Amino acid sequence: MLAANNIKVWLTDSATPTPTIAFAVIAKRASGAINITASHNPPQDNGFKVRGSSGGAVDPEGLKQIEANIPPKGAPIPTVDLDRAIKQGLVERFDPSAEYIESIRRQVELESIAQAGLRVMVDAMWGNGAGWLPRLIGGGKTEVHEIHNTRNPIFPEMRRPEPIPPNVDAGLRKTVELGCDACCITDGDADRCGFGDEHGRFVNQLQVYGLLALYLLEIRGRRGAIVKTLSTTSMLEKLGQLYGVPVHETGVGFKYVAPKMLETNAMIGGEESGGFAFGGHVPERDGILANLFLLDFMVQTGKKPSQLVELLFSKVGAHYYDRIDSPIDAAQREAIKAKLADAKPTHIAGLSVVGKNMTDGYKFMLADGGWLLIRMSGTEPLMRIYCETTREHLVRPILEDGAALARV
Repeated sequence: MLAANNIKVWLTDSATPTPTIAFAVIAKRASGAINITASHNPPQDNGFKVRGSSGGAVDPEGLKQIEANIPPKGAPIPTVDLDRAIKQGLVERFDPSAEYIESIRRQVELESIAQAGLRVMVDAMWGNGAGWLPRLIGGGKTEVHEIHNTRNPIFPEMRRPEPIPPNVDAGLRKTVELGCDACCITDGDADRCGFGDEHGRFVNQLQVYGLLALYLLEIRGRRGAIVKTLSTTSMLEKLGQLYGVPVHETGVGFKYVAPKMLETNAMIGGEESGGFAFGGHVPERDGILANLFLLDFMVQTGKKPSQLVELLFSKVGAHYYDRIDSPIDAAQREAIKAKLADAKPTHIAGLSVVGKNMTDGYKFMLADGGWLLIRMSGTEPLMRIYCETTREHLVRPILEDGAALARV
């Protein structure tokens, strides 16, 4: 269809990770990209990810403009046969890996990881991240063991390729079985990062964001803005104060994070779902590079993942997190939102409520520096209840109080 409208198209020659496609926009000086993927969701959720000329997500206003121009059902749309378009030079198949790998090499010393003698488990979650980490850090003293590294849309051993428990449990078990030092996980299209420690314990997404920011600040000596969604960790504000860098909070989703990263020339941007982007690379989530940074953190410090979490907590204090996803139908959404908009709790799980933020959902700030957030998923028929607290025993009570607040 694009070729039929005389728009030059570069078409990837095989299934390709989202961040690799995003970087190809920059490498080709293209106007943007269309990536067809179900990402971390089941295959029936296959859809379009649209990226702008920066390689990053198009902002909400741009998405509205695109949607407003979708022709009505049944409208005539010009198309051209693919083979004909290729012969005319309007479509060109290409391998986008070379330029992407060159950028990765500028970001992290791959050879030092390859020669570090680590034992690394990689769980590709049956997605298109398969083979990438072995390709980048294999061949040296470091052993790379990869599972779930073929295409399988049934997703055996997991509900779907979202890099959180219980989907990652098989990979974590294999980490212990093989005596690996860490478990690196990428989701279905490799833009999200999951991580497990040497004991087969999941390192949650908020801890991973704290670790990535600490790595860039402390090990790499970088300075620059941190962009975070309101659903991710308050450890970032504490790191911002310690290292004298600004922290900007946005709504949930990279359609907010990517534009803010470009506006502030940010060092890192990320969200609670395990998506992290890095300045000097591309303002798009990159699960491959995020995992490489975590491995390099291990190499540079000589610490295991559990020890890195301890290092992070020694600087900002211990933080604990969890999330509940509750299915809801469309009829419930407005009633729940109305109830939460009016809610004025003075205490949640015994902690004083010191503020309320309705930027994206309903976030209640707690006296211990933690928070409770309740919001409707933008991509699924779910209500998400999240919390972070400095008191581990209060995680479950906070979530339960959140569920009670939203009950209609």
